[in-house]
Amino acid sequence: MKRLAASGFGLGWLPLAPGSWGSLPPAIIFALMSCFNVSSTMITIVMGVLALAGSVICVKCAPASIAATGDTDPNEVVADEIAGQAITFVLAGPFIRVYPYTCISVYTLAVGGFFLFRLFDVIKPCPARRLEKLPQGWGILVDDIVAGVYAGISLVVCLQLWQIRH
Repeated sequence: MKRLAASGFGLGWLPLAPGSWGSLPPAIIFALMSCFNVSSTMITIVMGVLALAGSVICVKCAPASIAATGDTDPNEVVADEIAGQAITFVLAGPFIRVYPYTCISVYTLAVGGFFLFRLFDVIKPCPARRLEKLPQGWGILVDDIVAGVYAGISLVVCLQLWQIRH
């Protein structure tokens, strides 16, 4: 059961880039909530809950995957991606309703946030790479939280630049 939870209920067992599969649910939820005019406060709360849930699941359940696979950061663990991707949108959420958006621009924003998070998760800018060395689920989780913060800041900067131009 712990491995199932750590895998994002099976997303981490999908072929090809399991981290990307794990990053999809927060991006999809963010896009749908934004497109259906859910308040930015509610979006931020939902993304915060996803980030917290993914973090707790990662820290509590990833050790079972580590023990089963013998890998210090098993590909099947994607609860960390769920948490990190949600952090990206926690940071961007308050900026969503500053100017009117169409569903297309919201989807573009969600896709941009998804790709920014995946980029920072792969390149692991400082201090993310060092934090991977933390024990058990903490090392798996914290580098994704850092990637989520970097992606969220980048997304907000992109939003601000886009709004200045329009």
